[in-house]
Amino acid sequence: MDYMDSGLKYTPGKDKDWETGVQFLQASDNRKLEKKKGPGKIGILIGVLILAAVIALITGLLVWHFHFRKNAWVKRMYAGTMQITNQQFIKAYENSDSSEFKALAKQVKSQLKVIYSRSPELSKYYVDSTVQDFSEGSVIAYYLSEFRVPPGKEAAIDNAMASVGTLVDKGQRFMQMPSSSLILKDVVSSVLDSRMLSRSFSNYYRFSEHTKTNYNGQIQSPGFPNSPYPPNTFMQWQLRADPNNNIKLEFDTMDLEGNCKNDFVKVYDSLVALESRVMKEMCGQYSPIDPPTFVSSGNVMLVTMATDDENNYPGFRAKVTQVQHATTCGGQLKGERGTFTSPNFPNYYPPQTSCHWSIEVPTGKAVKVTFTKFLMSEPGQTKDCRKDYVEINNKKVCGEQPDQTVVETSNTNKMSVTFFSDASYVNRGFSAEFEAIDLKDPCPNQFQCRNMHCINSALKCDGWNDCGDMSDEINCNCKADDISCKNGLCKPMFWRCDGINDCGDGTDELNCGGCKSGELTCQNGKCVSDKTHCDGRDDCGDGSDELNCPKSSGVSCTDLTFRCKNNKCISKVNPECDEISDCDDGSDEENCDCGKTVKSARIVGGQDAEVGDFPWQVSLHAKNFGHVCGASLISPQWLVTAAHCVQDDSKTRYSQPGAWEVYLGLHTQRKIDGHVVKRNLKQIICHPNYNEHTYDNDIALMELDSPVTYSNFIKPICLPSAQHDFPVGNSVWITGWGATREGGFAATVLQKAEVRIINGTVCNSLMGGQITSRMLCAGVLSGGVDACQGDSGGPLSSPAGSRMFLAGVVSWGDGCARRNKPGIYTTVTKFRAWIKEKTGV
Repeated sequence: MDYMDSGLKYTPGKDKDWETGVQFLQASDNRKLEKKKGPGKIGILIGVLILAAVIALITGLLVWHFHFRKNAWVKRMYAGTMQITNQQFIKAYENSDSSEFKALAKQVKSQLKVIYSRSPELSKYYVDSTVQDFSEGSVIAYYLSEFRVPPGKEAAIDNAMASVGTLVDKGQRFMQMPSSSLILKDVVSSVLDSRMLSRSFSNYYRFSEHTKTNYNGQIQSPGFPNSPYPPNTFMQWQLRADPNNNIKLEFDTMDLEGNCKNDFVKVYDSLVALESRVMKEMCGQYSPIDPPTFVSSGNVMLVTMATDDENNYPGFRAKVTQVQHATTCGGQLKGERGTFTSPNFPNYYPPQTSCHWSIEVPTGKAVKVTFTKFLMSEPGQTKDCRKDYVEINNKKVCGEQPDQTVVETSNTNKMSVTFFSDASYVNRGFSAEFEAIDLKDPCPNQFQCRNMHCINSALKCDGWNDCGDMSDEINCNCKADDISCKNGLCKPMFWRCDGINDCGDGTDELNCGGCKSGELTCQNGKCVSDKTHCDGRDDCGDGSDELNCPKSSGVSCTDLTFRCKNNKCISKVNPECDEISDCDDGSDEENCDCGKTVKSARIVGGQDAEVGDFPWQVSLHAKNFGHVCGASLISPQWLVTAAHCVQDDSKTRYSQPGAWEVYLGLHTQRKIDGHVVKRNLKQIICHPNYNEHTYDNDIALMELDSPVTYSNFIKPICLPSAQHDFPVGNSVWITGWGATREGGFAATVLQKAEVRIINGTVCNSLMGGQITSRMLCAGVLSGGVDACQGDSGGPLSSPAGSRMFLAGVVSWGDGCARRNKPGIYTTVTKFRAWIKEKTGV
C-alpha cells in the first residue's frame, strides 16, 4: 500500500484533558418542585436564556473539540527500515498482494506498535503503520509510521523516533519475547520530507523495476519526451537488482523547474523515502554530456518526484542496470607516479563506502599527492568533516575544493589515504595523482606554495592568487608601477580607482577624488547627499539617485529607468526576466524563454565548455572553408554577430547570405551529431555606422532561412534592455572556437573563459584612447585569458540569476591575452532599439 494514498485516518482516543461531561438530572417528583403559584413571565424568560446559554456553551465546546483542536494537531510521518534476522527473503515478498507479504507485514506492524508502546512520548500519539516493501538481507522491512502530534511537540517526537533503535535493543535484551516474535536489528527512522505529504497532489503514481544481468531497464517521468510531466503529482519508482549486485542509475535527461521547492527528484539508497538515506536531490537542468549517475550501496534504490501546479518541464529519463557489488576499493600504489580516484569517479560515489590506499615511492624520495578534482560537499557538513571526507596525513579534507589546491606531502616514501562516505548524500568525489619528489627541492625551477603546489616563478607577487592559498602573494616587494596595499599585497596599477576593492583593504580605492562619507556617487560622477536617495527628485541630474527605490512603479522615466510596455517606468535596476513581475502589465517578464543553460559541475587560457553550457553559441562557416566567426542566437530566426565578420575582401563577399553556413547546437567542430542543426541565411544586416578603421558600431544581424526549434542544445540568450546595467568588476563569460593562443590554431572544442568587466576610463587609458561609448572592456589584465581570432562575433555572456544576458559582441583587441590589454566588445545595450527595429526581438 502506497503511503501517499494509504488513507491513514486519525480517530482521537479518550483523553481526560479533552473530555467535557455535562449531565442533566431529572427530578423524581416534579410536584415537589412546583410552587404554589405558576412561574412568572420573567422567571420563564430567565430560564430560557440560561438554557440557551448552556446549549451555546456545549455547542462551542464540541465544535472546538472536534474541529478546531483536532485540526490544530500535526500529522507527522516517519520513514524507517529494520533488518529481520530470523527470516529469509523469498520472491513472494516483492509482491505486496501476496499472502506471504501480508502475513509478514502484519507481524511488522504488530511489533512496531509494541516498540512504540515502550516510549511514553510515542505511545501517546501513535496512529498506525504501513509496510511498504521488503528486500534481501536477511529480510529488510521498509515502513512508514504515522503520529498525530500537538503543536510544539514535533521536536520531542523526532528525538524519540531517532532513538527508536535503542527501544528495540532494550526490549529484545531485557524482556521476554514470544517465540513467534521477529528478531530485529539496525532499526532506523527519520521524519518524512513534508513536501511529499502535500494535500494538493491530485495524482499518485507508483512504478517498480527489477533489473537483471545484461538487461537495461528504463524509468522516466510520465509523458516524457512528448509532453511535460503532470502537475500536482507525486511519483515513485522502486528499483531492485539481484542479490550481490548494486543498482546503477544513469540520467540521460534531467530538465525540471529550477527551484527545488517547486518540482524535484530525490534518489534514495533505500526502498522508502528515508531522509537519512537520501543520495541526491535534483531540479533544474543537468548537462547531457556528463549525466548524474548513481550507484547504490545495496541492491535497492528509490526515486521520487513531486511537482506543483505551475511551470512543468520535459522531465527526466534514466537507464537502470545492475552492476556486480565491489567488495573492496583502494589498494597498494607503487612507483614514481600514478593516479587514483574515488569509486565511480567522475560519477557519484556510492554511500556507506570506505576505501584505503597505501602509496609507496622509491626509497629516499617523498610522496606528493595532488587532488586534481575534489567534490565532496553535502548538506550538514561541518568544518571537522564528520560526514564524507578524505583523510591524508592524519588530516581530514571535505567540501568542494578548487582544482589542484589540495596538496599533501609526506616526510617518508610512504603515505596512506582514506576515503569515507556516510549513508546520506553523495557527490562526484575526487581524482588525485601522486609522484615521488626530492624533499630538498620539491619544486625544481618553480615556486613552492605553502600548500605544496608548484607554480611558475614569474607568477609570484603578480597580484593574483595562483597558489590558491595566497602564499605566492605574501612577503612581496612591490614594483614601482604596482599598488602597495596596506595589507602587504601588491596589485597592478590599472586596478586603481576602478570602483573595485582589489586589495581587500580598500588601499587601491583611496584618494580617487570620489564622494565623501555620507554622500552618494551618481553615475555621472556628481556627489549628492545620501539622504537624497529615493526622495522623488532628480538630484544627480541623470536620475541615478532615484534607482532601486522601494516604490517600484510610477517613477519619472529617464535614460536609466526601465520602461514597461505601458510606458510607465520603474526604478528597479535590471528587472527583466528575474522571475519577479515589477511592471503593472508584467512586461518585464515577457519573452523570457532565454538565457537558460544546463547545469554544470577558460579561448586563450580557457577550458573546454560542456555540451549545452552555452546553447546560444553559433558557429559561422564560410562555405568551402570552415569556421570563421561566432554569433549569438536571440530568437528562432535571428542571430547577432560582429560587423567586421561580414565585410567583403578580395576573395569572398562575406556581406552576402550565400557565403555562409550556420551551425547551431555545435560543440566540437567537424562533429555533426544529432544535436546540431545546420541553416543557411536569408539576409545580413550590417550596422550602417560601422567604422572599419576604429571598429565602432561593430554589430550585425543575420536572419536564418528558416526558424530553429529550441532544445537543450539550442536556446537563445536574453537581450538586455537599453537601461540594463553591467557593473564594473562583474564576472562574464567569453566563448568560441577561436585560436587558443596568439598566432595559434583554432580550437576544436568550444572554449569558455571567465573574465570581468573593466572600468571604461582605465580601459581607454590602457588602449591609447581608442574606446568609444559603444565599446565595453573585459578581460584578465594580468594576461593569459582573452578572446582571439575566430571568436569574433561571439557572445559576452553575463549571468543574472538563473539566466545569461548578451552584454557584448566580441569585437577587437591588441593581440590575444596580453597583459594590460583587455578584450573589446560591442556594447549591446547601445543598439537595443536598432535590434528591435530590424528583428522585432
